[in-house]
Amino acid sequence: MTNQERKWYTGMLTQEDWWAVWLGLGFFLLGLLSIGGIDVLGWITYPKKWVFSLPEGAVAKKIVTVNHAFYPLGAKYSQTAKDFYKGLGPIGGILMTYLVFTVATSIGAYFMRWDLKKYITGWTIIFFLTYLTWFVGHHAFFSASVVDLKKSHFPEMFTLSLGGGASFILALIVGLVIGNFFKPFAQYLSTAAKPEWFIKTAIVFLGVKVGYLPIKAAATSQKLGHAVAGLTFDLFVAGAAATIVAYMIFWPGVYLISRKIFKLPRATAAVLGSGISICGVSAAVATGGAVRAKPVVSIMVSALVVVWAVIELVILPGFFTHVWPGTGDPLVAGSAMGMSVKTDGADAAAGELLDEFMRAKISAETDGKVVWPEGIITTSAVMTKVWIDMFIGLWAFVLAMIWVYKIDKRPGERVPFSEVWHRFPKFVIGYFVAWFVYLAIFFGPGHAGAADGMAVLKAAKVGAINVEKGMRKLFFMLTFMSLGIITDFAKLKEAQFGKMVWVYFVALFCFIIPVAVLIAYLFHHGMMIPTLGAAG
Repeated sequence: MTNQERKWYTGMLTQEDWWAVWLGLGFFLLGLLSIGGIDVLGWITYPKKWVFSLPEGAVAKKIVTVNHAFYPLGAKYSQTAKDFYKGLGPIGGILMTYLVFTVATSIGAYFMRWDLKKYITGWTIIFFLTYLTWFVGHHAFFSASVVDLKKSHFPEMFTLSLGGGASFILALIVGLVIGNFFKPFAQYLSTAAKPEWFIKTAIVFLGVKVGYLPIKAAATSQKLGHAVAGLTFDLFVAGAAATIVAYMIFWPGVYLISRKIFKLPRATAAVLGSGISICGVSAAVATGGAVRAKPVVSIMVSALVVVWAVIELVILPGFFTHVWPGTGDPLVAGSAMGMSVKTDGADAAAGELLDEFMRAKISAETDGKVVWPEGIITTSAVMTKVWIDMFIGLWAFVLAMIWVYKIDKRPGERVPFSEVWHRFPKFVIGYFVAWFVYLAIFFGPGHAGAADGMAVLKAAKVGAINVEKGMRKLFFMLTFMSLGIITDFAKLKEAQFGKMVWVYFVALFCFIIPVAVLIAYLFHHGMMIPTLGAAG
């Protein structure tokens, strides 16, 4: 380790970490203006599930026609500028999204001393290619679930039921095709293909999502009633306890599998440990920065996470539904799956599938006498995943401390505490700031009084949705597209990629999933889902 004379503010204008903070917190602060009735972010344009034309008798509820496949979020959620954003339309919204983020990211590229001309050209190609992929991935064939079809009064049709995860998978595939079959083109785009910068910015936006959760739950609880509200709170608390226990077991277990069985280097084992046991791509990137792993390691682990998340999404909902007894603790299955599936999109999609499968199973087994409310099992999966997301920043800090004072320290060397600060992933600061500010809104002005408090929460919701839904998902899409573009499989062969695949397989199916089921049972056993009575 080399101790350089660095100030605490070194790199604030020249490092990706810091520019993730500036971008993330900049748009987070603009989102907060909605509390004062100023909605300046409603132009962010988001996809819907779509088909070319609706069959006779179908309604545009969960699935729309191709000309409505995108919409500015402000057209639906804005309280003060809804008409303006509706008038902007999907094309105008996408162009405005492009313009704003081109300016914002180009400022960062300029200060990081990148080739600005190459960056803007490459960014433009990647941006529009990403939106095109986002559009294709939301076709009903890829993304629609049984619930979506039913709510739109569709006739039966075959879908892959991948939810929003379909677009991530497709973006990665498109990027991989470019990166491995059109290498000169990939090299040209490499200046703008920055998956680490994009995912770090997305993690800051993720802090908004985590902080926004109580605000969203407040509205949901009123609709579902007191029984469901109480269960939601129980799931929130149980999810926290289960997550803390699980990841004190998961991380060292995966680390030891990587080191002792597969003989991987310490830094590689640490990134694999976080990627497999905590939260996939986000945790892998955060850990890679904390332990100073080679960038290719985070890239490889991120690629593995996406591939295995798809496999889990396809296998686990059907598996849990088949092996689980009809009324026997379905929330245990949901929680266990939330601890096992390693991306937000795949987890939510898997939870939705499990919810649909298990509700259909209990209704069939009881001849329609037991009907569970839609979404409770999904909630059990998502609640666990939310706490996993929160764990990223804390674990990155812990690993930074361990690597500075234990792993990288040479005998007789004095390591200043400032080294922990320089090694700590700075984008995690943005994550925590966004999270705590929205929690403060919920517990502060959001509880000012029944009517006034709810008005504050509704206003805060507008800005939060623009950031945590629109911008976070966009930057995840940019991450997967860029990840594919810079991934050259010929180079991966030289970097123990094959071993990593086997580490993931052994750790996931022989360790992670069995332990997740056990811990989910310990903390969720006995939780009963309120019934709606007989079907019909």
